[in-house]
Amino acid sequence: MTKKQITWAVIAGIILLLIFFMWSGYNKLVNFDELSKNKWANVESDYQRRSDLIPNLVNTVKGVANFEKNTLKEVVEARASATQIKVNPDDLTPAKIEQFQKAQGQISNALGKLLMITENYPQLKATESFRDLQAQIEGTENRIKVSRNDFNESIKDYNRAMRRFPTIIVAKLLDFNMKGYFQAESGAEKAPEVKFE
Repeated sequence: MTKKQITWAVIAGIILLLIFFMWSGYNKLVNFDELSKNKWANVESDYQRRSDLIPNLVNTVKGVANFEKNTLKEVVEARASATQIKVNPDDLTPAKIEQFQKAQGQISNALGKLLMITENYPQLKATESFRDLQAQIEGTENRIKVSRNDFNESIKDYNRAMRRFPTIIVAKLLDFNMKGYFQAESGAEKAPEVKFE
């Protein structure tokens, strides 16, 4: 081989190596992106399940005479507000996730208050439909926690891949962006104050 042929072979090898790294990095980011979207869909599905259970819970509780109407109204309004917040899985920025989490947190607070107040109503706690709904909501809250943890794990993998060399070059060239995590709500580190009205 001549010196010119060797030079061209080296250049062709470098180009092929760059193409391989670009292809590999792109596929890795696409896989992590799709996984994070899938995990986000699971989070939304679990929150939707909770939202679907709320009307049944509210109707069951309404059957008890003199139940705190403000508490029921708070639960219904929190649900209505939370269902208005939609997050595009292609735009999972920290701000969007925080907005979604804040709306869902209002439901959690209202449901928590509702379930605490029901302690004052033994006839309500004794009904089978209420006990079943309460168990379903508790199970759904556990599913939500697992889904959020799974989502955060997928985002960690995606963001880590985005920051690693040589994938960071592919991410910058092809406009992949970092995604946000679910985080503890502000004030979550404090014990909740329980008040009965």
